[in-house]
Amino acid sequence: MQAQLDTLVSAPMTGSEVNDLTARLKRAIIERALAAEMSLHLGYAPGEDKPAGVANHRNGSSGKTLLTDTGPLRIDIPRDRSGAFEPLIVPKHGRRYEGFDDLILSMYARGMSTRDIRAHLTEMYHVEVSPDFISTVTDEVMAEVSAWQARPLEPMYPVIFFDALRVKIRDDGLVRNKAVYLALGILPDGSRDILGLWIEHTEGAKFWLKVFNDLKTRGVEDVLIAVSDGLKGIPEALAAAYPEAVLQTCIVHLIRNSLDYASWKDRKAVAAALRPIYTATSADAAEVALTAFAQSEWGTKLPHVAAAWRRAWDYVTPFFAFPPEIRRVIYTTNAIESVNARIRKAIKTRGHFPNDEAATKLIWLALRNITKEWAMPVFHWKAAMVQFAIQFGDRFTKRVA
Repeated sequence: MQAQLDTLVSAPMTGSEVNDLTARLKRAIIERALAAEMSLHLGYAPGEDKPAGVANHRNGSSGKTLLTDTGPLRIDIPRDRSGAFEPLIVPKHGRRYEGFDDLILSMYARGMSTRDIRAHLTEMYHVEVSPDFISTVTDEVMAEVSAWQARPLEPMYPVIFFDALRVKIRDDGLVRNKAVYLALGILPDGSRDILGLWIEHTEGAKFWLKVFNDLKTRGVEDVLIAVSDGLKGIPEALAAAYPEAVLQTCIVHLIRNSLDYASWKDRKAVAAALRPIYTATSADAAEVALTAFAQSEWGTKLPHVAAAWRRAWDYVTPFFAFPPEIRRVIYTTNAIESVNARIRKAIKTRGHFPNDEAATKLIWLALRNITKEWAMPVFHWKAAMVQFAIQFGDRFTKRVA
């Protein structure tokens, strides 16, 4: 390999010369592969005698321009006399070489509009493509989305976080604010996975039961803890689908919502006054702390804060039954909120989507980019595993390899 490189690069080269050399190499490799395919198709290599009984033979070549991720590339496609040769590396009627579609999808997933993608391809690669061409490439994603939405899941998830973001989608001639719901599951080994996405006008028990039944159909037999931020209908649907699951509200959301009632200069003091509630050692101690807060100067000044905590209290108290190692995992839905933040970044340039499918397509592409980066397990997961085994017994341990 070094000898070939020395032959190709014998002196310093400019960036343009490197690009030209790369294009020539790509062309040479593709044409060499096509020649090998032709030899396999005919049963003999160039210069060899034709085997007995073989009537077909080589019949020159035809030119074709491929769209590649580095620009247009002109190649020669070998032909056979009978016209039966169908190459695999460059299929008949195919104009895009592997990598070009990925380039378009990568730009699309990062929120670039069709107009922006066309302009970028023209400016950087001198390739003119139509809006319909880009739509065709991105539409091919829907088959992958459907497979992803129907893929089998794990039998048990120690924790699943549920959250929503709002997206503008055209529906029946009107642009509506629709909710896109995501479920982020923590697997028994501490790794993370987006279990699905669902688009709905409104939330409610009927909708959430459909979501949970979808998860059950795909193999989820048990959920130990479900964490959400007061999404309507989840308690009733979760009780019906997974009666043993513990529903926990997001403590951080409660704190943030509480601070919304305070002025900017008072927020630090209010946060300090709330801290004894969620750091209490037990539910009884937390209730005492909440009562103390309600009767304090801040509780009197901001009565809505204590009232908000009391409304959510049934889904706050499970938190205090868990040891610190598990509390650390379920304390916040930040993991899924960060996913939503990156999705919003990808869709912020869109005024609205023409339909649910267009929104699903872009959001799924964004999710694919996000989850590629998830290499490490949840922080402090090993310590949490021990506590999950103690707290949930066989429900957890029998699913851990």
